[in-house]
Amino acid sequence: MNTVFHAANSRGHAHHGWLDAHHSFSFASWYDPERIHFGMLRVLNDDIVAPGMGFGKHPHDNMEIITIPLSGALKHQDSMGFSEVIEAGEVQVMSAGTGIYHSEFNPNADQEVNLFQIWIFPNLKQIEPRYAQRKYELSSNTFTTLVGPKSSKLSTWIQQDAWLSMGNFDAHTSTHYELKNPANGCYVMVIDGEIKIAEQTLHRRDAMGISQSNKIDLNVISSAKILVIEVPMH
Repeated sequence: MNTVFHAANSRGHAHHGWLDAHHSFSFASWYDPERIHFGMLRVLNDDIVAPGMGFGKHPHDNMEIITIPLSGALKHQDSMGFSEVIEAGEVQVMSAGTGIYHSEFNPNADQEVNLFQIWIFPNLKQIEPRYAQRKYELSSNTFTTLVGPKSSKLSTWIQQDAWLSMGNFDAHTSTHYELKNPANGCYVMVIDGEIKIAEQTLHRRDAMGISQSNKIDLNVISSAKILVIEVPMH
């Protein structure tokens, strides 16, 4: 098993007044040659957007983009004609393909929105852009799959052999994540709480990349919410 540990405070940080952003991988003006990507995972941004503020219309192409609000809501509009609000407890996927424009704003006047935005390289370029979102519910002490490849039959599928799973786990429990494809790797992000993987303790917003293992054992020290991003390594 190969591992790489990324402490929460080692992430890139940008504060623009209306946007407080932490970058797990090189993004915008933050560049770390050791933190370009993990396999096909290119971006994991942890953004807090002020009330009424957001990202104006901007382009994307040939990227699978997943947005997971952790608290609050996000208003999305795009060149495909979608105009939707995504709330905590929902996940949104967008295959940029041949190219799209979209904007993202916090529609609330009195509440911040905290979201993860994740970019994954597609396994096929120049596809027709597509959009999907859905609600999800997390059960205790198990992982729930939010996103998968087309073969997963999920409405929130992406153009890659990648899987996003999330779970809430009680303190002093043990669990494991079994890879859907043993050749893949996993990027494990502790959203909240404290866990241990192998001999490494991970606290809130710490992360670990793991490859060359078909199962990941996790010991939960204090009640934790965990995100696992399983991606091809090549």
